[in-house]
Amino acid sequence: MKIDVLLGLQWGDEGKGKLVDVLTPDYDVIARFQGGPNAGHTLEFNGIKHVTHNIPSGVFREDSINIIGNGVVLDPVIFKKEIEAVKDLGVDLGIRLMVSRKAHLIMPTHRILDAASEAAKGITKIGSTLKGIGPTYMDKTGRNGLRVGDIESPDFKKKYDFLTNKHLEILKQYDFEFNLEEFEIGWMDGIEAIKSFPLVNGEYAINKYLTEGKSVLAEGAQGSMLDIDFGSYPYVTSSNTICAGACTGLGLAPHKIGRVIGVFKAYCTRVGSGPFPTELLDETGEALRKYGSEYGATTGRPRRCGWLDLAVLKYSIMLSGVTELMMTKSDVLSTFDALQVCTAYKINGEVSDELPFDIDTPLEPMYEELPCWSEDLTGMTEKEDLPKELLDYIVFVEKEVGVPISYVSVGPDREQIIKM
Repeated sequence: MKIDVLLGLQWGDEGKGKLVDVLTPDYDVIARFQGGPNAGHTLEFNGIKHVTHNIPSGVFREDSINIIGNGVVLDPVIFKKEIEAVKDLGVDLGIRLMVSRKAHLIMPTHRILDAASEAAKGITKIGSTLKGIGPTYMDKTGRNGLRVGDIESPDFKKKYDFLTNKHLEILKQYDFEFNLEEFEIGWMDGIEAIKSFPLVNGEYAINKYLTEGKSVLAEGAQGSMLDIDFGSYPYVTSSNTICAGACTGLGLAPHKIGRVIGVFKAYCTRVGSGPFPTELLDETGEALRKYGSEYGATTGRPRRCGWLDLAVLKYSIMLSGVTELMMTKSDVLSTFDALQVCTAYKINGEVSDELPFDIDTPLEPMYEELPCWSEDLTGMTEKEDLPKELLDYIVFVEKEVGVPISYVSVGPDREQIIKM
């Protein structure tokens, strides 16, 4: 058996959580392979909105096995809150969630370091979610990190104190006031919550499931344009968000990757700082934000909005070897008279569909105008129901990027999705 991978192709917030939830009935195992509580995967069903941060989006489907992989950084406080929220909905995660021992723990001082570093950058700040993600990954690559498996050690408290003191020394470099005790509230309780779930050697577990013939879906967080190596650096996250991250984040050989499902919005959004070629700073951008309810699931910050950028989409498809696409938020565009789609850039007088190395390179998006649809899509259930203009939009995108669109979302609920 091969593992299928689902990931975002823009700057995050593409609707991955909903689509994982939709696809989960076809899979035995759902595994998160990178990121941390900076992710916010929103699912809507039975009239209730749910947002997951640490735990995989498959937890609301019975009989699914959910794994937090080694590539994830885990905040015990947020983890415990998520678990309690899910239990309040009558979901027993004790039998369907396990955690890789090699996943790294976000410590209270990681969050302080994140806030201190961001504050020191002033106007050059990257727009961090202040969840401690970056400092945790820095400790991981610096070979100092505290891992989930360490909580089973009798020396765990000693390891925690050692790293905390090291962080406090680093914090002396910043003009930043904080109260460590406030940040530590609930952290050890969160550790106990983690202990209540099976702690596994994730790489063995994943490969064993594949050998047994179980179907596995790897769930990515953030989006391809936030990849630490290939995103709009330095305005990126701290992990590899492209398909290759599933191999290192779960312990898989590359040849075990099967379908690569790329999720994108019918337009573009971004939270935080950084380049955004098709951003609309006018009433059209505001309308996209209003009708699309474009506010960060994790931060609540208003998202920057703009037209679909095919140069970005083709770039992300290339990096991950995407085999099929899923388009979300098509219903939001029903309010517009016409649509603009960026097909290339004009850079120094030359037309190119390649993203420049220097993110400050002046570029001009080149647009093609397409007719929009006026019909309300939210009640549609079949491909045959969709208006001609939307079907033409889908064909246009498929032709430009060379990959088929297999699903189109027509509303936020898990039922509002059409298989193409």
